[in-house]
Formats: sequence, C-alpha cells, structure tokens
Amino acid sequence: MKILLIGSGGREHALAWKIAQSHYTAKLWCAPGNAGIAQETLARNGEAVECVPISAEDLNKLLEFAKLNRPDLTVVGPDNPLGMGIVDLFQKEGLTIWGPNQKAAQFEASKVFSQDFMEKYSIPTAVSGSFDNIEEALHFAEKLEGRCAVKVDGLALGKGVFICHNMEESKASIEDILKNKSFGLAGSKIVIQELLEGMEVSLHAICDGTHWKLFPTSQDHKRAFDYDEGPNTGGMGTYSPTPFLSEEEFYQTAQSIISPWMKGCQAEAIDYRGILYPGIMLTQSGPKVLEFNSRFGDPETQVYMARLESDLVEMLLASCNGSLDTVNIKWSTQSAICLVLASGGYPGKYEKGKIITGLKEANKLPNTKIFHAGTKFASDNIVTSGGRVLGITTWADTLNEARQRAYHAANLIHFDGMYCRNDIAQKALSFLKK
Repeated sequence: MKILLIGSGGREHALAWKIAQSHYTAKLWCAPGNAGIAQETLARNGEAVECVPISAEDLNKLLEFAKLNRPDLTVVGPDNPLGMGIVDLFQKEGLTIWGPNQKAAQFEASKVFSQDFMEKYSIPTAVSGSFDNIEEALHFAEKLEGRCAVKVDGLALGKGVFICHNMEESKASIEDILKNKSFGLAGSKIVIQELLEGMEVSLHAICDGTHWKLFPTSQDHKRAFDYDEGPNTGGMGTYSPTPFLSEEEFYQTAQSIISPWMKGCQAEAIDYRGILYPGIMLTQSGPKVLEFNSRFGDPETQVYMARLESDLVEMLLASCNGSLDTVNIKWSTQSAICLVLASGGYPGKYEKGKIITGLKEANKLPNTKIFHAGTKFASDNIVTSGGRVLGITTWADTLNEARQRAYHAANLIHFDGMYCRNDIAQKALSFLKK
C-alpha cells in the first residue's frame, strides 16, 4: 500500500514509526514531516519515508498531491485539517482517508457543540455555560466563585484552556479571550465549566461509525512546570497505563461515556470514523468528561505506539471501512513513558534553530525511541523548529524503570534553552506506594 500521513509533530512521528513497521506499507509520504520522520525506513522494503513540503493546513495542495500520487490510504494526525474538512474533501475525490469528517470533528473544533451534545445525551460532564458576551460570562463565573475552567470554543493547539481559582483569574481569562481577542476567531465564544477536582486521565477509543475499541489508559501532564505549575501546554509528557482505575472500573468508565456518545452520534447522523479522545476527571461523584478531542493525543500517541503489538495500518483500514469488530487489538503489558523536551520560553515565545546533540547516543539505549516534534535539518545538523522539540519514549516491565530510562536518555541530549518537567509519572508512582 501507498500511504500519505499528514502532520509534523511528535504524534505524527510515532504514527510514521508504527506505519513503517506494517507489512502493508510499501510507500510512505509525510506532509510536511520533520527531521526524525525523514530518517524512518519501511520494514517491508527498506525504503526511506519521504517528507513532502506541504503544510498540514494547505488542503488544496494536499489534495493535488493525493490526486497525482493516489495513496491507498491517507492518515490525518492534527486537529486543524480535520476541523477544516480534509476528510470530506478527499472522500469527494474517491480517496480513502482516515479521520473524522468535518461534522464529526466538531467534537473538538467547537467546545460549545461538544458541551451541548454531552448535556443532550446525558454524558457525565461538568456544570457549564457557553458565552460570547463578557458580562454574562462574568456573571456565570461569579456563580462558581471564580473556580472554573475557561475554554476557547475553537481549536487552539491545546493552549485554549485557563484553570481559574478565583474571580480575578477568571475575569482576566474571560477578558483576554472575548475582549482582547487573543485567540482570534477561535475565541469568539467561550465555554465556562465548574472546576472539577480529582485525578485526570486520558481515554482513547478507535471508532468505525458503529463499533469502538478501547485503548489502555494514559495520563498527560499539561502544565509547563513541575507539580502542575505554570501555563497550559500541548502536553509535557505522558505514560501508560495508569494505576488509578481497576480493569473493571476502566471499562465501566468507558461504557458510561462512549456508549451514550455513540448513541448520540447515531441519533444526530454523525458518522464518526477515527479516534475519540475524551479527557476524564475521576471525581468523588464519578468520572466526568472535561472535553472531547477528535484525534490522537500528543504525547499520548507516543506511549500507545510503543505498547501497540497489532498492525496499526490494519486497525486504521478497519476504522475506515466499518469492520473494526473483526480486528483484535493487542497491547504490551509493559509500561511506557514519554518525556517532552521543550524550547526555553514554551508555551510562550521561544527561539528556533538551536543545534541538537546527543540524539544518536540516546537512540542506542535499549527500549528507547526519540520521537521528533519541532525539528528540521540545517546543513549537517538537526535543529529546533518548535516549542515541543522531542519526545523521549521508553518502555519497561515497570513504570519506575521506564521513567528512569527516559530521564537517563534526556541527560544525553542537549540544545540551548532545553527544559523538561522532572515529575512525569510521579503521581502514579506515589499512588502505587500506598
């Protein structure tokens, strides 16, 4: 099969790595890709993955490329092209493409749509309200005593959520979005949710319009700094599985969320084929959905691909053609962790073009894979080109061992301004000691 992968981040490198391992894959393009993806080779024939310099959001050029090269399958990584309707565009031309269509992608593209849907179909979630008026938003926040999550309605690269603990913080967030227009059109509306307390976990389910199959649990670390301090980021690290739910509790949680969600999709004629990724808060009154995402999480994908023993291409094809119920998905019993190395200043302003050293040494370590996110080639060097630069992914029989390997690998890598969180998976290890 010829496969086109769309995207350039750590998620896409992990997907490319796994797609390249499939016996189905005879040719793999990635648009636009990154320096790490360009170094992957196919297991079937040893051919290198070809990076194509087309932006993931340039739908017309992507379609032009696909019509010329006729990939047998296109795989969409990021949320923006999904929200823009790339699936609908490709399907009109008779091209097989994996990911939710534009109507289905609303679950992530619009927080207002998603929140209304959850309330309509009795999916457990937070008390919330949707607003485009500052005074009404402030009045609602006051009812919650300022303890709330203020969320940009549209897509914001994972950075459009503000956790507020008092009215001063909530007012600043509301005015920043609605008055200062800091998120542009994406912030023309906001959702305000009560501040849920508990342990947050990520669920992922692959869907084919009728059936769904659950991935193991994982936990992301959204804040920039240790102990969940600092601003929200796209994700500073993750691990899988989490210890906070027994196997029975895990499946009960998934059923309580995904079953009514699927019934709602069928009632609304939403043909959802792709990944559904709900962020879940395990509260004292039960699991509640914080938000829905319509694509693989990043960096959750990195740990999932490290643990996945089944053929990813076979899974994606089954999701496209509605035969997911015939596929048996196998997972390693080992734990995996992904530690993100970021540019100094991220998620704010940061400098690019910093030379990265130590990659070869780190990649030689056992059970270790360095996934690239914000990297590119410059002469004979690999340099930084984004906020999240690398995702050090390791796996082992125990979470603690995987964690030690990740931080050991991090000590071998250097670029100016590099920083990472030092407490990835620490909540799980503390929980396991109880």
